[in-house]
Amino acid sequence: MAIKHQKGGSKSSIFHLIVIIIIIIQCIQSGCLEKESKSDELNNQQPKKISLDNPLILPNWTDGQYHDYTKTTQFIHDYNEEYPDLIDVFSIGKSVENRDIWCMKITNENNNSIKNNCVIDGCIHGNEWEACEIVLYLAEYLLINFGKNNSVNDILNSSVIYLIPLLNPDGRENDERYNENGIDLNRNFDVHFGRIRGDNYPLGKLFGFIKIPYIHFPRKDQTYTNCGRKPFCEPETAAFYDFMHSLNKISFYVNCHTAMHAILPVYEIEHEPEYKISIHEKNILRSSLNWIKNNTQYAVLDPDYINPYGFGIVHHWVFKEFHVPSFCFEVYSQKYDPGYIGGGPHNNLVYWMKESLPVLLFFLVNIDPLNDWDFPDNEPVLSEE
Repeated sequence: MAIKHQKGGSKSSIFHLIVIIIIIIQCIQSGCLEKESKSDELNNQQPKKISLDNPLILPNWTDGQYHDYTKTTQFIHDYNEEYPDLIDVFSIGKSVENRDIWCMKITNENNNSIKNNCVIDGCIHGNEWEACEIVLYLAEYLLINFGKNNSVNDILNSSVIYLIPLLNPDGRENDERYNENGIDLNRNFDVHFGRIRGDNYPLGKLFGFIKIPYIHFPRKDQTYTNCGRKPFCEPETAAFYDFMHSLNKISFYVNCHTAMHAILPVYEIEHEPEYKISIHEKNILRSSLNWIKNNTQYAVLDPDYINPYGFGIVHHWVFKEFHVPSFCFEVYSQKYDPGYIGGGPHNNLVYWMKESLPVLLFFLVNIDPLNDWDFPDNEPVLSEE
């Protein structure tokens, strides 16, 4: 059956066509069709290839590669020449025997964003070699991976890392715990200073020239160490005091030792109101320690621990003075440390550097939350080696 056209149909079609043309013109003027075209273009494009994080490179060390003062000086100056945009080397002061106390400032100097500072140091006791080595190992690890690994790029783009490998260069040269004046530098800080109950005595040099580093009482099997006449009386601790006060602010502090195989946070001293650690701060410290306990072989000390005496030690002074998260990192194991009873020669260096590196990386990737006393929820990307 044929369809009959109604009258006026052609006029209606012309009207509809005019309306459509007007709508198209308005869409073109408003950019609607252009946006739709761009959207179609994006949809039709192939996904951009996002470069994956390159594998992390570990420093190519050998087990016998220990660094005394001369080798440490050469090590850091060589890297200063090789990576001039990443590292600056300077001396924070002199030791008793006029050796420089070298510091490395590591950051991407081409990135001018606001960055947080941190300080990591080692070998305040000169016979604790691995405490120096882990600081050097961390420095080399950051430098050789920058520009190749996104995780390290983020660290050096967002933070300024001050590394002091030898706080006690004279002690390292003499392979002694004490400095050249016979003072235990890690008892020479102005926090719970000079306490006999803390196994210290504030003597300094007897008559100005006789060194008495320690006094041992065999009958009690007790040893007292010489903490110096007064806080910061030694050139090494005085230099550290000035250096720390020269920084605008630090986010955290780690003082490296051997060989208790543990991480020690700041803790309160019994009957002493010198400083208090809030419940929130203890929880932040505990959160850091929990990650270390669950992801490394190191033991931890709970922040609720209360010491009955106090010792005048550096990471407690840093907390008291600057109120930042502060830790003592006891690298290594007593089994391999000749400074401990039953210990052996310094060895297994490479193994302990690899095992200890994740601890320091954890602090570095959490520099921002630690700066604000917030929970450190970031996990470092670690090498599979």
